[in-house]
Amino acid sequence: MEPPRSKKRRPTFRRLLKTSGVKLENKLKNRQLKQQNVAKKQRKEQKRLRQAVKDAAIRTPRPLETYRRRPEEEEDEDFLDSLPTDMMEDDDVQQMTAMARQASFITRDLSGPVHGAKKRRSEVVQSYEKVPRKMVRTEEKEVIHLLPIKDKTGVIPQSVERGTPLIDPVIDLTGSCGCKPHFWLTAEQQKRLRAQKINQKKLQIASLGSTIISDPFSNRLKELRGMLMESDPSVAVTIRKLVMVSLMEIFKDIAPTYRIRPLTPAEKATKVKKETQQLREFEEGLVSQYKFYLEDLEQTIKDWKQKKKKRSQAVGFQSYRSLAEVAVRCLCELLLALPHFNFHNNIVVVLVPLMNDPVSGMCCDAFRKLFQQDKLGGASLATVRVISGLVKSLNYNVRPEVLRTLLSLRIKEVEMKKDIEDTAPKKKFMNNKEKKKNLSRMQRKWKKAEEKLEKELLEAEASEGREKKVKLHTDTLNIVFLIYFRILKKAEKSVLLPAVLEGLANFAHLINLEFFDDLLNVLQNLVQSDDLTNRESLHCIQTVFTILSGQGDVLNIDPLNFYSQLYKMLPRLHAGAPNDDIIIVLRCLDAMLTRRRKQVTLQRAMAFVKRLSMLSLHVLPNASVGVLAANRATMHAFPKCDFLLDNEVQGSGFYLPELDEPEHCNAQNTALWELHLLQRHYHPVVRQFAAHLCQGAPSEGSAALRVELSRRSPVELFGDYSVKDMSFNPPVDRFTVGARLLNGDLQRRVDSILSFAEETDLDFSRTHTPNQH
Repeated sequence: MEPPRSKKRRPTFRRLLKTSGVKLENKLKNRQLKQQNVAKKQRKEQKRLRQAVKDAAIRTPRPLETYRRRPEEEEDEDFLDSLPTDMMEDDDVQQMTAMARQASFITRDLSGPVHGAKKRRSEVVQSYEKVPRKMVRTEEKEVIHLLPIKDKTGVIPQSVERGTPLIDPVIDLTGSCGCKPHFWLTAEQQKRLRAQKINQKKLQIASLGSTIISDPFSNRLKELRGMLMESDPSVAVTIRKLVMVSLMEIFKDIAPTYRIRPLTPAEKATKVKKETQQLREFEEGLVSQYKFYLEDLEQTIKDWKQKKKKRSQAVGFQSYRSLAEVAVRCLCELLLALPHFNFHNNIVVVLVPLMNDPVSGMCCDAFRKLFQQDKLGGASLATVRVISGLVKSLNYNVRPEVLRTLLSLRIKEVEMKKDIEDTAPKKKFMNNKEKKKNLSRMQRKWKKAEEKLEKELLEAEASEGREKKVKLHTDTLNIVFLIYFRILKKAEKSVLLPAVLEGLANFAHLINLEFFDDLLNVLQNLVQSDDLTNRESLHCIQTVFTILSGQGDVLNIDPLNFYSQLYKMLPRLHAGAPNDDIIIVLRCLDAMLTRRRKQVTLQRAMAFVKRLSMLSLHVLPNASVGVLAANRATMHAFPKCDFLLDNEVQGSGFYLPELDEPEHCNAQNTALWELHLLQRHYHPVVRQFAAHLCQGAPSEGSAALRVELSRRSPVELFGDYSVKDMSFNPPVDRFTVGARLLNGDLQRRVDSILSFAEETDLDFSRTHTPNQH
């Protein structure tokens, strides 16, 4: 028989929730009341303690004093003794006797009632009574007064007790070297002691480093990294630098060629082999120690930048800069050596702001090398993003070198194809001879099908890698152009404008067509403003013609104004100006005249050939070679320019060399007389080019150039014969004064005049008259 069901209804969830809320409120109220009671008890105890201290001060027991009795007091005492004792009742006598027997009768205050609280209060007073009333006497020691020290606050007296050893505050004589404390230490002894400590630390660092490299699974990285906290002030800076560099080289050597990812909880719970578990522990420890090492380097740099002085005086404030420079150098080395390893983006984030600091040289060089060696583009994209954020956060107040590092980005189609071939997986297939020798007929058939499938897979991987790379390069270039366009729009007067124009000229062939119109208008306004330097104007012109010779050739634009600006600018260039501007001129001429030969008139080409010949007279020899090579290319593109080699006038009018309009200067009515002067130039290559152009720049025959000269571009010839090292290339032949500069006829005339001057005493003070001939 089933037991009867309980008539009590189960409470609903809402009621349970409501009652639980009430219980929680009651618990909170009880807790608050309990805290209030405890606080009240504490206040009472403190009040009692303060009252006990006051009572102890008031009721200090004083010894009984004996007074000298006066004659009147003696008489009164005799009078009291003579009184009969039966005047007091028996009860009174007993009470007085009992009070006299109590020990605290004399010291107790009889004015109030005596109860138990007084006893507890007297116990509290006893702890204060135990404190001695006077300090323990210390023996006076003899003090030796030393020379005072003067600082910003004033003169600080110095003294030392006799018998105390005078130890140098910088050198710890009781250190690891085992030296005994000395009372006096000379400078030579300090130097010798410091060298001994450094040698011992060096041996310790070398021992730990060799142990780690020989057995990376040994947990000695933590011990070596602990030496970064060297506390001996005499050697702390040197030891920390050595440990930084040693750890950097060790991590470069033992770090794997892949990124180590953290294990998932499921992977950690899975039971694996002993070797796999050992490898996991090694990778986890390596990543952990590498992270701590990077944090130490970052903290060293932050202390230097924030000028934060540490409490420990192991490292002086003046040594912060040298330590920070070593830390920056270690980070730069790791940036280049381990771009695939963990925390590479963290290193980028630390180093990019330093490109705008006094150590910007090391950081900019490191990022240039990173851009040049980055074949895939991932590291370049991460770096460009951080640079964009830095420029925007500082409101474009950065150094131009920060933007010039972007010129090293590898975003070109030719290099892209080459890199894809380098990074694509290579598979070696068997040839027919090896197949017949090692395989049967059926095996050869299966091998052929297998190789065909593998080739298709490799092609798919290569195309996938190419698409990924193109996407990374596109994202990188978009960020770069975003930086450039922001500066052109918001900071036209900024010192960053030359770097922006140079970057636009470098990447102009990759600019999207939709930006061409706006960009051309901006560049034209900049060139016509006359606020730019020669180099900046040349970069604007180079950008425009790079665009028009690439994707912009579909635009129907005649940039006549830019031709006039370059023609006007050529006379400003000379040997005293920066010689590197000639490289930009040569690139502009190649884009303006050679590549756009169909859009250029003959008058314009002849005007440029004439003005470039004039320019070649007053520039350095390598620039003269480049300019004459550009003239040769122009004469090949416009064969009718050989009019300039003839003395006859073509058409009406006179040549106007001062006019800055190449279309209207009548260049066809002049001749290239500059080539005759250049044939006597001291540089042999200049003489060869001048003689070659005088003959009409032939491709064959005795007047033709050598193959090594004819196949080189003007920019390459400019670099081949550079005079940066202050020496001619090739060396110039030695000559006597006047012997090589004049031909035979002129030399005979000069000799006759000099001999006549020696025979005749010429008097230049008297007046010359025709009758004296």
